[in-house]
Amino acid sequence: MPPPHAASLPVVPRWKSLRNSITLAANPIPLLNNYLDTYGDTIVVYLGGIRRTVLTRDPGLVQHILQKNHRNYPKSDLSHGIARYLGHGLLTSEGIYWLQQRRLIQPGFHRQRISSLVTLMQAEINDCLEPLEREAAQQGGAMEVAVHELMTTTAFRIIARSVFSNSLGEAQLQRMAELLTAIQAFYVRTVRQPYLRPWQHARGQFRRHDQLAAELRDIVRQYIRQRQQSSGPAPDDLLQMLLDARYEDNGEPMTEEQVLDETAIILVAGHETSANALSWLWYLLAQHPEVVAKLRAEMDQVLGDRPATFADLPGLGYSLQVIQETMRLYPPAWILDRVAAADDSYNGLALPKGTLISGYLYGIHHSAKLWDEPEAFRPERFGPDQLRQQAPYAYIPFGGGPRLCIGNQFALTEMQLVLLEMLRRFEVEWVQQPPVDLMPLITLRPRQEIRVRFRRRKA
Repeated sequence: MPPPHAASLPVVPRWKSLRNSITLAANPIPLLNNYLDTYGDTIVVYLGGIRRTVLTRDPGLVQHILQKNHRNYPKSDLSHGIARYLGHGLLTSEGIYWLQQRRLIQPGFHRQRISSLVTLMQAEINDCLEPLEREAAQQGGAMEVAVHELMTTTAFRIIARSVFSNSLGEAQLQRMAELLTAIQAFYVRTVRQPYLRPWQHARGQFRRHDQLAAELRDIVRQYIRQRQQSSGPAPDDLLQMLLDARYEDNGEPMTEEQVLDETAIILVAGHETSANALSWLWYLLAQHPEVVAKLRAEMDQVLGDRPATFADLPGLGYSLQVIQETMRLYPPAWILDRVAAADDSYNGLALPKGTLISGYLYGIHHSAKLWDEPEAFRPERFGPDQLRQQAPYAYIPFGGGPRLCIGNQFALTEMQLVLLEMLRRFEVEWVQQPPVDLMPLITLRPRQEIRVRFRRRKA
């Protein structure tokens, strides 16, 4: 039983949740914002009118479940369900197995390892931008670009090169992107509209998406087997790190299925978050030439006209602030879920065993209680002095606590390199277009393509 002093939460009526379930399925963010603005920062909602969930944009409660009492809050079945399609890698595993895998894989994402991957990253960025430069030259020096498509391709090439040392072919890149989008969209529908599951089963949609997931895994599996069968010096990449890793207790390597699970998760998480954040980055920069001017001033001082190296990045602090502010406004991981494994409480609020909690990161990042003018694009928020004033867990684009995203430094390095190299080659200009809507799947994508004009810079 809840303690007698427990606070009672406002409840969005079940009928209202059910009535709004189609709207929620399409884009839950405006609806969730409305609920929280109306009822309070921590409320009860019913997912699809069925699943009782504590929805919160209280950073203290999110810190409680992610850090202070994290052992009591594993991921819920909403997160574990994606393991059906992506396998049991770091993103979807729990408990002792997760800790074992985290310890095994963590060295692959240390700063020194990322530094060694920068040359591979720069090579892929160059390969993606050279055709853009040629095409712009043929069009009089400037061209409109479908930014999300370009950033998805670029981010996928970077992570594929970092994992496999050699790029995936164009056809495979395109197919993997199609598979990931289809799997994500279907899985999110099953979560947001659970009442449709019998109909989806009857129509064979679960079986169909199992087949898509198997196709995705087969593409990854063939690269693992090619590596295992190859002779000669082993490449210095993330796949080789996974193959060479040995468990401390028995000295054994991972099985092929374990390597496949971890590789698939790295590929998915390693391109989705960066591609989406970079897409929103150009959307913002094209509308804020004053920020671009400040970026260029920093680049001129630190780089002149040469590409950035890993050693340069700490001296390019404003470029990192621009990325951080972009991820505040458009957090790639926009919501997370945990479930109480045992009875607990937070500030007098009872959280009985089995309570499902949705930490609404988008809501925290846009809270007027935590951020001055939260809808404004102001990279200066992340200057050293301002950072010290941030409330704990007011900014968590990579999650927090022990399950902080293992690839956060990889992603930030990649995004800085892409930003700096593109600005070194191009001016960025706004293209008049209708507002771009949000498409919150597992990550926060743009619903429509973002159009930006890139103009070749004069030598």
